Amino acid sequence: MSFSVHGLAVSSGVAIGRAVLVASSRVDVAHYFVDEGQIEPELDRVRRARNEVVAEVCRLQQSLQDMPAKDGHVELTALLDVHLMLLQDEHLSDGVKHWIVDRRYNAEWALTAQLELVARQFDEMEDPYLRERKADLEQIVERVLRAMRGMTSPVALPPSPSRKAPQGLLLDDTIDVPLILVAHDLSPADMLQFKQSAFAGFVTDVGGKTSHTAIVARSMDIPAVVGARAASQIIEQDDWLIIDGEAGVVIADPSPIILAEYGFRQRQTEVERERLSRLRNTPAMTMDGEKIELLANIEEPSDCASALKAGAIGVGLFRSEFLFMGRQGSLPDEEEQYRAYRAAVQGMEGLPVTIRTVDVGADKPLDRSRNAEDHLNPALGLRAIRWSLSEPAMFLTQLRAILRAAAHGPVHLLVPMLAHVSEIRQTLALIDRARGQLNAKGQAYGPVKVGAMIEVPAAALMVDVFLKYFDFLSIGTNDLIQYTLAIDRVDESVAHLYDPMHPAVLHLVAHTIAAGRVAGKPVSVCGEMAGDVAMTRLLLGLGLRSFSMHPSQVLAVKQQVLRCDTRKLEPLARAALDAEEPALVMAA
Repeated sequence: MSFSVHGLAVSSGVAIGRAVLVASSRVDVAHYFVDEGQIEPELDRVRRARNEVVAEVCRLQQSLQDMPAKDGHVELTALLDVHLMLLQDEHLSDGVKHWIVDRRYNAEWALTAQLELVARQFDEMEDPYLRERKADLEQIVERVLRAMRGMTSPVALPPSPSRKAPQGLLLDDTIDVPLILVAHDLSPADMLQFKQSAFAGFVTDVGGKTSHTAIVARSMDIPAVVGARAASQIIEQDDWLIIDGEAGVVIADPSPIILAEYGFRQRQTEVERERLSRLRNTPAMTMDGEKIELLANIEEPSDCASALKAGAIGVGLFRSEFLFMGRQGSLPDEEEQYRAYRAAVQGMEGLPVTIRTVDVGADKPLDRSRNAEDHLNPALGLRAIRWSLSEPAMFLTQLRAILRAAAHGPVHLLVPMLAHVSEIRQTLALIDRARGQLNAKGQAYGPVKVGAMIEVPAAALMVDVFLKYFDFLSIGTNDLIQYTLAIDRVDESVAHLYDPMHPAVLHLVAHTIAAGRVAGKPVSVCGEMAGDVAMTRLLLGLGLRSFSMHPSQVLAVKQQVLRCDTRKLEPLARAALDAEEPALVMAA
């Protein structure tokens, strides 16, 4: 009987195929105490298992070097780097040693006990991307546990009794049909094997829009649904499945009529992707001649290739915090940061790169001076520019690195989460001091335009003051929505209230855009709203002319831009601002 499972839509498209179930990678752990004479053998068991997993990850990294860029190897490499870093983390290994030596836990128990301790620290992080790195920690611990037992990777292709296409699916019966992976979760290493096994899509019980599975799915352009709760328990091996990546729905045992409908949609999607690819070199201009700037958001220099391939005309947001993430007390020095920023500037081949200063806070592992439990609400605590100003030596190091990278091409410097004039003045003073330090050393550096992120209501309401100090503004809609509506955007219990079309949010966005236009200074949107094609018409109508988004979204937004006439959208946007339910106005 046909049934559907709902989750999060993270990578659009349609996939049709048979289910390949991956049993939960959770390994049952025995709990017992060991004698003093067993302590060293238990420690040795952990070391050998960890070294085995490290060697496995290194082999996977090596195998990626021969994979073409289109296969998403850049994202997989970065995620494998995270796993390798966690495997070699002293905080994890020292904690396991403590449980074995001081508490006399057996090796498996010690490993899971330390996992629970560290996982709680991840749960308290405000940033959704960093919080979801908890899944990476869980996965490397599970791989070590598997290595202790001599178990292989959970991803494998079981024999299928029947792989012929069902009635209603227009495939040649002589050709094996695609396979769809269904799992509780997938590690980056599993994702690599997933790609090599040529699955057509995947479904996971857990994960969010910024989880590694979602990131890799988007980079590979593979239909996927994550956060589907009990999908791996209710879907059976070899079931026929349809993944609707647009709606975040998985249909099991579909009827011939549904199969035929989705088969048609699948072919339409392929045609649409081919059509979109032809827009790469087409200037982003509306029907009434308005030039629109489509930029890319990146996390690391290697992402520049994807940005150029998508036709982005620059980087609107380089999230520099990925250089700082999870280093357990060893922050990147000036040279390491300079090399990374320079690589991004050179990778964009003369196009501008906007580098955001580190956006982390006291709730992150790199803040060694305070305990996470001291912060009752990390989202409102010492984060972003607040943390940078509290650590001026660290901040000056980053500013010098960015200024030096600007000698190699156009660089814009973006400051997150400003809300006070005192913060603005301190930040600008430190930028001047960084220039002075470089002058004193005789080091070359280039000019930078300095901009501010508008991501708290206070900043949007005093935007005229910001425009006196800064060359440009960038609206971070993810946080702006969160702070305006007092909603934790990753809390499932209130996620349904996270509404980018809320009148209050739209008024703040519109006010910021209008103020920028009056002052003659650029304003962009770099949050999720920028890459949401359902928001493109409204943002254009509000006067936005610069969008920054994930590279995979650039061509779809460009297509919307080419179809729009801003003269007709402006009155529609004004009507939306005056409405109690703007979404209904835009849908009319």
